[in-house]
Amino acid sequence: MTERGFDRRMLEALVCPETRAPLSYDAQTQELVSKAAHLAYPIRNGIPIMLVDEARKLE
Repeated sequence: MTERGFDRRMLEALVCPETRAPLSYDAQTQELVSKAAHLAYPIRNGIPIMLVDEARKLE
């Protein structure tokens, strides 16, 4: 686990709920990024919030 509690091994099991595409981890912003959907899902208290309504749109 990282200092903030996110286990990067979770990336192997998680996919974007919108596109089913793989996600990448952005340690600086503490988000899981879906390049296919142009969305960034927040990680709060070590827990990825995999809801499209909670995701930040990427430009």
